[in-house]
Amino acid sequence: MSLVNFTTREITCKIVYYGPGRSGKTTNLQYVYAHVPDDRRGRMVSLATQTDRTLFFDFLPLDLGTISGFTTKFQLYTVPGQVYYNATRKLVLQGADGIVFVADSQVRQLDENLESLRNLQANVLEQGVDIRGLPMVLQFNKQDLPPELILAPGELDQALNFRGLTAFPADALHGAGVFETLKGVAAEVLRRLSQGDGAVRRI
Repeated sequence: MSLVNFTTREITCKIVYYGPGRSGKTTNLQYVYAHVPDDRRGRMVSLATQTDRTLFFDFLPLDLGTISGFTTKFQLYTVPGQVYYNATRKLVLQGADGIVFVADSQVRQLDENLESLRNLQANVLEQGVDIRGLPMVLQFNKQDLPPELILAPGELDQALNFRGLTAFPADALHGAGVFETLKGVAAEVLRRLSQGDGAVRRI
């Protein structure tokens, strides 16, 4: 749910990076944070769990354009990848304006990708939201690995992209596809807002 602050003339939108453990969600945010000018980013906050290498969540506001004279900020979050942190996943998903599903391109991770997608759909549905109306893009990460270890973007698209979403091949560790993915989901969120389809809370 977007927050509109008439005092500061800001619209704040929440984007959640979702996906299986170690797929590259945190790596995406770390890369973005490291390559955005200091005056365009807030403080990154992270909470680590004992057993999950992925950070608990990341918070990163970004200025990405204006709507009707309002500055648009994006708060970027990751969810923990491990299944036993599902309660936290649900909490982080609350009020999301857009979702980036980060898939691990490794052949051996296909089942985990599918499980995480099903988990995402169930958690969104539990909140009374139709995922088909939620702005979302896919990222096929780790495309830099040897070809024999990964599925090509076309294969991943066939296996995971049931809704015909925009998908981005990526190497989040080195930055390929990271900003393209962010801009892709941001464009979807802003399009929905400009059409008046998104939920808005005024503060």
